[in-house]
Amino acid sequence: MGDRIDTDAKEANMVYKVLSPLGEPTIEKIAGAPRLSDLNGKTVCEVWNGGFMGHVAFPIIRELLRKRYPDVKIVTYDEFPIHYTVGSTQQLIERTNTTLALARQKGCDALITGMGF
Repeated sequence: MGDRIDTDAKEANMVYKVLSPLGEPTIEKIAGAPRLSDLNGKTVCEVWNGGFMGHVAFPIIRELLRKRYPDVKIVTYDEFPIHYTVGSTQQLIERTNTTLALARQKGCDALITGMGF
């Protein structure tokens, strides 16, 4: 029994080195754009990802936005290519860059994306 107590005491004083399997962060975190205080006088763009029933959801959202913000301008999803979320990382980056360039061209202040029930 005495040997067991000595072994437990030794193990209690041992230091183990443990490495995290998560690794270090590899991308820099940046703050998101500040929220708009009001949508009146702003341009809101719709970008659809091809999700189920987006063609039904967007018009409803559009109507609700126009009731709440009568001076909002809305650029509808049919003025953008469908932004599918499948493909290689490079394809997703290219689609995103194309969509963002088009949104800037159209003067978008805000973007509604990924719509579908």
